[in-house]
Amino acid sequence: MSSQYGFVIPNYNHHLVIRDTIAALVSFNLPIILVDDGSNQQTQTVLEDVEREFALVTLVRRTQNGGKGAAVQTGLAHAHQAGWSHAIQVDADGQHDLNDVEQLIARSKFAPTALVSGQPVYDESISKGRYYGRFITHFWVYIETLSFKIKDTMCGFRVYPLAAYAQLINNTRLGNKMDFDIEVMVKLYWQGTPVEFIKTKVLYPENGVSHFNVWEDNILISKMHTRLFFGMLLRLPRLIANKFK
Repeated sequence: MSSQYGFVIPNYNHHLVIRDTIAALVSFNLPIILVDDGSNQQTQTVLEDVEREFALVTLVRRTQNGGKGAAVQTGLAHAHQAGWSHAIQVDADGQHDLNDVEQLIARSKFAPTALVSGQPVYDESISKGRYYGRFITHFWVYIETLSFKIKDTMCGFRVYPLAAYAQLINNTRLGNKMDFDIEVMVKLYWQGTPVEFIKTKVLYPENGVSHFNVWEDNILISKMHTRLFFGMLLRLPRLIANKFK
């Protein structure tokens, strides 16, 4: 089976840098699925202009905002239906260093069954709350997987092997908001999907728009970790056995 890569970009009210992001990605000559997650009229107009300007872009609209996870799942479903083998998730807010796309794809082609993710390297633009909050999630993921192989679950710069993702989504439900990136990686690991990482710079640009709600999303993520913890207990014998393979 031949491989087919493409980009999936979830977008909710990111109109300032999305054209620049798309313009940089078209140089890879890969199809791009741009998911509008119920954005406002200004963003909708920008995204329509982007689709007209760039032939590689397919704009997929969600009529109501469902959250980042819902938008990514919509994009991955369209990618799988289109026959892609791998989907490269890139966030729309300009955080990711697109100079690392080639390295991300190369690692994926070397390990085509693996979920390949960015492992963030931050500069001073990250807030202390975000920085230290990530360590709490890292701690829980170590417990949920009984492994130190998973270096980061919150980076939305990754390559999904769509056969593995399709198998997963047919057997479980995933979070629709900021919990998605974490949950899908943990559950793919449980399923037996290898997980690999490349180091990549992550920036928080001055004109960037974040939809992370400190209280709401942290509560949501806490509930998710509770579910994953009990899911880990059900899988404990297998997870322990895997440590000795």
